Amino acid sequence: MAAHAVATQQKQGLSNGMLGFILFLASEVMFFGGLFAAYFIARADAREWPPEYLLTPEQVAAGVKLEVEFWLPFIATILLVTSSVTIQLAVFAIQRGNRSGLIRWTFVSIVLGLVFLIMQMYDYSQLHFGVGDTIYGTTFYTLTGFHGLHVAGGIIFMGIILARSLAGQFTAANHEAVEACSFYWHFVDVVWLALFTTLYIIP
Repeated sequence: MAAHAVATQQKQGLSNGMLGFILFLASEVMFFGGLFAAYFIARADAREWPPEYLLTPEQVAAGVKLEVEFWLPFIATILLVTSSVTIQLAVFAIQRGNRSGLIRWTFVSIVLGLVFLIMQMYDYSQLHFGVGDTIYGTTFYTLTGFHGLHVAGGIIFMGIILARSLAGQFTAANHEAVEACSFYWHFVDVVWLALFTTLYIIP
């Protein structure tokens, strides 16, 4: 029965709602593309990166250092990638008509997303530069801050999915919102992987 329901849903193709959601994700790709472009232009224009030479004597005296910690964001990255796996497991579960699996994996994904955000806030608290400390600080906090907002939005999205799951609103034949949520979360993960590579790995 579940397999028949899945086959029926696949035959129906993209609904208008899902098509609109995919277009929304496309607009988000362009949004982050613009932020990445601004970062790389600023980096290309700088004599060195991070641009320590732009720090004023007052900022140096105040202990401003344009340095980032690697391992904490690295661990947070692993957790975020893991959450992408768990939200996909939630999709697979409801495709088989397994509501308890949907609830379990969605809950795990929410927890992992929250831990990622907490780790990001803690990482912010340990940095020795602020958003106004050269173009480096501005681009760093803009990129990671907007991503963090998208993570928060994804957690709210998954929370709604979890609430609807507990209310029994999803079946093997009717779970388009779950798939849309997973698409959004995968997008957030991919953006973070690009951010982590750009900000923490590329010298």
